[in-house]
Amino acid sequence: MAHEQEKRNARRILEGLEDARLSTPEVFHLVSDADPALVYFLFAWLRARYPSSHPASDGVLGRLGSLCTDHPQVARMALAGEADSIVAWFEESHSYRDYTSREFVELVIDKLEG
Repeated sequence: MAHEQEKRNARRILEGLEDARLSTPEVFHLVSDADPALVYFLFAWLRARYPSSHPASDGVLGRLGSLCTDHPQVARMALAGEADSIVAWFEESHSYRDYTSREFVELVIDKLEG
């Protein structure tokens, strides 16, 4: 059950940042309990899916920036997560843009838990 809860939380983090469904403190609460590699993955997926040319990029990346500014430990978590070997595996053989949020969360959580 913890595996499914982790997937739900990861999707909530993405939804909270994409659609402003959650406040910054609510997103922080979810992120603070997450694996640093997962935090890095979620942030990298958002950056890849919302380049500056995307109409929603200002809102999405603005919320991400606010989260990291209001809670600097989140940025440190993501930075620490980038060093995880699973990140290298993913980035060598996959592209963030190839996955919907649901597919991405499934793949990453399964790999992190495996």
